[in-house]
Amino acid sequence: MTTDCTVRPARPEDARRLAELRWIFKEEDHEGQAPASARSPEEAERWIRDRLDGGHWPAWVAETGDGICAHVFLCLVERLPEPYGDNLPTGYVTNFFVTPPRRNRGTGSALLEALTLHARGAGFESLIVWPSDRSGPLYRRSGFQPSEELLELPLDT
Repeated sequence: MTTDCTVRPARPEDARRLAELRWIFKEEDHEGQAPASARSPEEAERWIRDRLDGGHWPAWVAETGDGICAHVFLCLVERLPEPYGDNLPTGYVTNFFVTPPRRNRGTGSALLEALTLHARGAGFESLIVWPSDRSGPLYRRSGFQPSEELLELPLDT
């Protein structure tokens, strides 16, 4: 499957569009019945701009002639130094969204490939993700596997 978009690292000036897409992404989770928003897209825009500027949350976007149509973020999870082995970072893959017209056209695969190449080049030990039912097949096709090592404690806050 090929894609007719360009994948590139996100830049701070992309923050407005990324915030807009974040809102569309989350509204889709609620199937058109989203509750009243607790925060504004402008707050998300500032948050995203700050993270892209700081480098701790790199992201990639897919663009067509119409602009950004997809994105994925990577959060660096650092590990404490240890005396007897590597303490390579883990990457948390999150906020992966492809607009509906661009789905099943290779856009998501291209984004995930760019993120994975970056993580390998940066010496990450692994990548982790909490996939949705819809995104699970993409991650599995890309080599992600279930882990028996990860545990989660919901804090019910």
